[in-house]
Amino acid sequence: MRADRNSEWGSLLRAANAGDSLAYQRFLRELAPVLRAFVRRLLARSTSASVDVEDIVQEILLAIHLKRQTWIETAPVTPWVFTIARHKTIDALRRRGRHIDVPIDDFSESLASDNAEPDLAGVYIDRQLGALPEGQRKVVQAIAVAGDSIPEAAEKLMMTQGAVRVALHRGLAAIAARTKGGGTA
Repeated sequence: MRADRNSEWGSLLRAANAGDSLAYQRFLRELAPVLRAFVRRLLARSTSASVDVEDIVQEILLAIHLKRQTWIETAPVTPWVFTIARHKTIDALRRRGRHIDVPIDDFSESLASDNAEPDLAGVYIDRQLGALPEGQRKVVQAIAVAGDSIPEAAEKLMMTQGAVRVALHRGLAAIAARTKGGGTA
């Protein structure tokens, strides 16, 4: 079963990286329930029953989306996927620390309305990209924001595919380090 899943997921991700959006949707649809079960098993071993499985699964899927072009197509896909899943789950547990859950109902009157909020995500992304060196910024923007594949970004930026992978990895690592450290720029 696992070999079949690895082969099928590998085929789907290869097709998705080549531009097949239906294959990518199917890949994510098949992956999500397996990730939920995986995260639940990891959380059962910890003492953090209050951590939301769905939040972690969404983080994992986002990481896979952002890093999918870095998967080496000749390598098995399941170890790559579950390594990302394990790291994201551990990150979530570390972030959780000693938080106290407070029901949102207690603060519903004082929360701002959705209409009053500016597009903070766009501002945040622009700020994070702006802090990167030009080469890394262009690569991260091409792949993570515009959705280009590694070969497309390499051609567009006149770089080798290896150089694009390195710049993407370093750019994402720099953003993750700033985010983990609490910095925004």
